[in-house]
Amino acid sequence: MPHVGGSWSAMEQNTPSVSVPPFDISASRGQRIRPKSMQFDDNIFLRDDDVRLIYVNDPIKTNEMYEFCGNEIRTSKYTLVTFLPKNLFIQFHRVAYLYFLAIAALNQLPPLAVFGRTVSLFPLLFVLCVTAVKDAYEDWRRHRSDRNENNRESLVLQSAQFRPKTWKRLQAGDVVKLFADEMIPADMVLLGTSDQSGIAYIQTMNLDGESNLKTRFARQETASAVLPEACSVSGIIRCEQPNRNIYEFNANMEFNGHKFPLNQSNIVLRGCQLKNTDWIIGVVVYAGQETKAMMNSAVSPSKRSKLESYMNRETFWLSVFLFIMCSVVALGMGLWLVRHKNQLDTLPYYRKTYFNDGPDKGKKYKYYGIPMETFFSFLSSIIVFQIMIPISLYITMELVRLGQSYFMIEDGDMYDANTGSRFQCRSLNINEDLGQIRYVFSDKTGTLTENKMEFRRASVHGKNYGNSLLLSNNNTAAAVGGKRRWKLKSEIAVDSELMALLQKDRNTDERIAAHEFFLTLAGCNTVIPILSSSRFSSCGTSESNEDIQSIDYQGESPDEQALVSAASAYGYTLFERTSGHIVIDVNGEKLRLDVLGLHEFDSVRKRMSVVIRFPDNVVKVLVKGADTSMLSILANDNASNISIRHTTQSHLSEYSLQGLRTLVLASRDLSDAELDKWQRMYEDASTSLTDRAAKLRQTAALIECNLKLLGATAIEDKLQEGVPEAIESLRQAGIKVWVLTGDKQETAISIGLSCKLLTADMQQIIINGTSEVECRNLLADAKAKYGVRSSYNGHENLKHKTSARHDDGPDIPNGTKSLGMPKWNPGKEEGTTAPLALIIDGTSLVYILEKELESELFDLATSCRVVLCCRVAPLQKAGIVDLIKSHTDDMTLAIGDGANDVSMIQMADVGVGICGQEGRQAVMASDFAMGQFRFLKKLLLVHGHWNYQRVGYLVLYNFYRNAVFVLMLFWYILCTAFSTTSALTDWSSVFYSVIYTSIPTMIVGILDKDLSHRTLLQYPKLYAAGHQQEAYNMQLFWITMIDTLWQSLVLFYIPLFTYKDSSIDIWSMGSLWTISVVILVNVHLAMDINRWVLITHAAIWGSIITTYGCMVVLDSIPVFPNYWTIYHLARSPTYWITILLIIVVALLPRFTYKVVHQIVWPSDIQIAREAEAMRKQHDDLQSRQQVSN
Repeated sequence: MPHVGGSWSAMEQNTPSVSVPPFDISASRGQRIRPKSMQFDDNIFLRDDDVRLIYVNDPIKTNEMYEFCGNEIRTSKYTLVTFLPKNLFIQFHRVAYLYFLAIAALNQLPPLAVFGRTVSLFPLLFVLCVTAVKDAYEDWRRHRSDRNENNRESLVLQSAQFRPKTWKRLQAGDVVKLFADEMIPADMVLLGTSDQSGIAYIQTMNLDGESNLKTRFARQETASAVLPEACSVSGIIRCEQPNRNIYEFNANMEFNGHKFPLNQSNIVLRGCQLKNTDWIIGVVVYAGQETKAMMNSAVSPSKRSKLESYMNRETFWLSVFLFIMCSVVALGMGLWLVRHKNQLDTLPYYRKTYFNDGPDKGKKYKYYGIPMETFFSFLSSIIVFQIMIPISLYITMELVRLGQSYFMIEDGDMYDANTGSRFQCRSLNINEDLGQIRYVFSDKTGTLTENKMEFRRASVHGKNYGNSLLLSNNNTAAAVGGKRRWKLKSEIAVDSELMALLQKDRNTDERIAAHEFFLTLAGCNTVIPILSSSRFSSCGTSESNEDIQSIDYQGESPDEQALVSAASAYGYTLFERTSGHIVIDVNGEKLRLDVLGLHEFDSVRKRMSVVIRFPDNVVKVLVKGADTSMLSILANDNASNISIRHTTQSHLSEYSLQGLRTLVLASRDLSDAELDKWQRMYEDASTSLTDRAAKLRQTAALIECNLKLLGATAIEDKLQEGVPEAIESLRQAGIKVWVLTGDKQETAISIGLSCKLLTADMQQIIINGTSEVECRNLLADAKAKYGVRSSYNGHENLKHKTSARHDDGPDIPNGTKSLGMPKWNPGKEEGTTAPLALIIDGTSLVYILEKELESELFDLATSCRVVLCCRVAPLQKAGIVDLIKSHTDDMTLAIGDGANDVSMIQMADVGVGICGQEGRQAVMASDFAMGQFRFLKKLLLVHGHWNYQRVGYLVLYNFYRNAVFVLMLFWYILCTAFSTTSALTDWSSVFYSVIYTSIPTMIVGILDKDLSHRTLLQYPKLYAAGHQQEAYNMQLFWITMIDTLWQSLVLFYIPLFTYKDSSIDIWSMGSLWTISVVILVNVHLAMDINRWVLITHAAIWGSIITTYGCMVVLDSIPVFPNYWTIYHLARSPTYWITILLIIVVALLPRFTYKVVHQIVWPSDIQIAREAEAMRKQHDDLQSRQQVSN
């Protein structure tokens, strides 16, 4: 029998597309998009106009023919030149800013200078400057990060020597040398590595979120010609133009007279990290912004809260009110001038000639005629009424959000003790959006899971093991003869009964099956053992010091690592792997196995097999795979095998119900004839340039048949703490959770089951299409089967349904009504009684998102309770988020921990980064960052709810506070011949928004709580208040404006009628109006406060006291026209009775409305508040009884 141990090496170096590594979307995708060619010399996969020529080690020639991008990157938004215009352009997206800019411009005109020209610019300039400084600081941090990245150094081949060169000076064609643990500076084709076989191991967590090592290969043709210290290499690479597809690379290379293909396994991408390889040498093919990582990073968008965008709508209506008021004043002024044009010098409020004694006596005022005076009156009214649209609101919102962020950051429940990371608020613009989230898009690995697999159960030869697991002694796999002990990195629990079976000397069928079972676990994988020698004291033995070899495993799949570690715990330790063989320590005896070939897992076969030659020249094929693909290829030659098969199937069902990830293991001996036939087919398939994956599948089918069943494994993917509970709470809150992952479909489904995202009663819809037509048909069939309506006749209805309500919420103790939720239940749709779950792969999304099938996917996805997207690229994640954003008004949140999640995080309305093991890219791109997924529950249900309620009320209250003041001025102007004069001093007008009423607003916006965090967590459906926009909507706005109109009339006319027969002067009336409006708006605020604390009392009542203090000071200054007015007024009981009467009459309608509404039409929040109050009374009563007893 010929020895073909080198086959595996040839397979790995020449045919990496055999496997489906973590970057591959599907094994067939490459064959789908490449023109087929059967001749080696014609292996130009690309059209001539798409070819990019890279001259190896000749960057000058490479770049003089083509204008390739340099390697300098830039993630910042601004430069010194563009900062001012670009930042102002972004800021003036706020309509109110344009309004105040126009007001400031009008105030510069001499006839309209109601206030000081310079002073009128201060409010707008202050707001613009504060925001610009914040934006400049954030962008400076980006510039600093870019500068640090661009100034890193790598060794570049120059004049046959490797010399340092900064990253930003690298060019396509440069030959670069990197060492272990260094980051890859650009997309490079591997030329050689420190491994003789040309193998390199890289960590790709910045691209796909996986912390496991991936294998990349240098071609043997180049690896043998590259020297580590100094070398001279040349050649030509023909590759495709830069693109975003991180899963494929199509190219060929001419080197030393040879021409050979290159593919995705021959390239290392920027952002990856070299691991467990001393050095690599590669040639840059894509640099800077043209690298696949940079092309997948979207521009960081400027996010604005949804509520703030609604404010523009209300600002428009306030502008309409303002226009109407100014038009009334101007029209009244014009009519008054026409009527009294011959009496202007004898009537109050208007003069054409100076009558006062002094140098100006007898001189004429500037009089422009009735039309112009009317127009100037209109413009002057705009200036007088300018605070109708409150610029102070934007400053107040920024300060309130800052205070809210402080309390979120300091929340001890969102502190992760494991990583020492506290909650981070990286964006202060969207706190309130946390209370309106409808869709959560989550990464899987590192976000929902810890990416830690644990071996839990095993079925061997029809017998179930793992019910009684014990930790193996001292974390070691013991050798029988004491020759060597292996110390695993993590603790592995073992079954004592199974361990005893493996120690038996008798070769029973069960013992042989168990032996091959663990050999398959140890050998059928691509895991790399990493050894480190240590000396440990051995307790309980006669030897004081025993040599123990520490061993750890790195591999592309955490599943494989868990299985190999479990095999080691049971005494089958894989400790050496080379290109052509593996060495396993079987209970102290070394077993060297030649690896003749390896068929890696792919999404079609759903299994993996390795052909092994044992020392006695027996050749076996060891296979492991999903039960759906394995059970159909087992041998059914006798009753014993059939019985074992049925028993194993029952064990698999038991494991699945426990949410464990299962694999079936089998093997069989290969005869010489079968081996020879397989080897010929394998060599042909491995070197084929067309349909390679299909040919390898045919080759694998030759040996993956008539297998002997060995058993099954069940491993648990460790979920992060609290994930199932968090997902269930979010679901109860009316939030849909979608999982977007780069993992395989089976893995994603298993995790979905583990975290209770998927349940056994769900009807799974699986979309795995390989063409546009197939995807269209799959979507259409699923829609027809489950009665899903198309968006063109159901989309608006869908939006309407999401805001409908029904009474199916949980009971509130002592309540009178149940909590409401949206009527539309996304879990149970038309045409089926079972909730639906959509599972779709990245290959299908390529066609759906790019081939105008989005609406079909949207219809189907929104009809499902759960959506799982597998094998998706970073931009596809962003595309899914954009699908929802573009078809609905619902708020979206994306959460992830890796650089592959950045695009999704930036695309969503709210982006949350997990401070995990996967680098800082997701955190840096996020709006909020935290240590665990479970913190999302409190972030949304508690802080999100509070923030939305607070900011919603804050906006309405600010509209009311300013409008009631402006309307009071308006009524006064109507009584003063439309002259735009004011009874209030300029200082009172300025201090009203700045000092008199600002502090209480901010305190309430930061500290007020309508419900306790316990109630909000206990009843997640209370979160629906944000979905239904209960705190801020158009109806509330109009009710507030009607109430404002009434209060302003009361404010103006009660003092007017009270003092109509008195000799009180206009400044005294102005003083009374000033203090009345301040007391009124503060008492109005006090009526709406839910939670009184000491600082709230200080703010509300202190604001009134401060107002009196300021008025006393201002009225004590002799040069002011209001000198001593407060002293005269305060002596009169009429003054105090008038203020009391104003407060009572103005607030009586509001009080009545609140009482009736709360009794007759209580909201869920009001019911919950009553339940809270009653529960507190009950607890207080019990505590008093206990004290008395």
